[in-house]
Amino acid sequence: MTELAQPNSASANVLIVDADSKARAATAKGLKGLGYRVAEAGSAPDAFAFLATSSFDVLILDPVLPRTNGVQVMQRARLMRRDLLIVVLTAHASVESAIAAMRLNVVDYLIKPCIPEDLDVMLTRALEERLQDTQRRKLLDMVGNALSVLNQGQASPLSPSAQAVADAIKTTQKETPSGGLSLDRQKRVVILNTEPPRTVELTEGEMAILIALMEHPNQVMTCNELASAALGYDGMDKWTVENVIRSSVFRLRQKIEPGPESPQLIRTVRGRGYFFAPS
Repeated sequence: MTELAQPNSASANVLIVDADSKARAATAKGLKGLGYRVAEAGSAPDAFAFLATSSFDVLILDPVLPRTNGVQVMQRARLMRRDLLIVVLTAHASVESAIAAMRLNVVDYLIKPCIPEDLDVMLTRALEERLQDTQRRKLLDMVGNALSVLNQGQASPLSPSAQAVADAIKTTQKETPSGGLSLDRQKRVVILNTEPPRTVELTEGEMAILIALMEHPNQVMTCNELASAALGYDGMDKWTVENVIRSSVFRLRQKIEPGPESPQLIRTVRGRGYFFAPS
């Protein structure tokens, strides 16, 4: 386990976990040259020790580790650091790790070799999106509190900013209603028409699948059709496609259905696929 490099810029803290010391060192050297602060670990125990004692923005992981299931490393890292950006960088892609990566909402799944400049472009975008997501969550919390006060008939005055955002959300609800919900595509936010209204953030994949279903109301779409229309997955094997779509639909239902075990919005037609049922 190597020590953290001394900061040489205002850039992000990156932990590289890779059993291949040469590949790990090459990636670390490239990112340090671009201004990132980098730590290296060659095993899961070393990686967990770093995560337990230091603050990282990004984990770059090759899941092929000695005596360790790389999927479990991703799962534990996510539990230890909920806001950690995870990037899979491997020469040994597998269906298991790809599905786990999607379920854990990793930033990207890359195949070695990958030049540092390409990593830099991807990480810069991901870090900016995380900052925007953090700001959005704060805004949504503020709006949720404001709407709760209004719906409860309390006399507490709203700040001008809270009132403006609450009015904007109500306008969005009126303009784009469908099936008891409204979708803000730009912000990846679903507004559920409950009392009080509830907002839910989606991942890019979840939003794409929901849009594909909403654009074809009451029309059954197979897993292949959803994978192609929403995610651009063409030509993948049936097992992988079905697992990716089913896990995405499961997460969507957990977020937007009032009763995920008896879904009313995203319905299943056994043996065929899914359809969106507007109320």
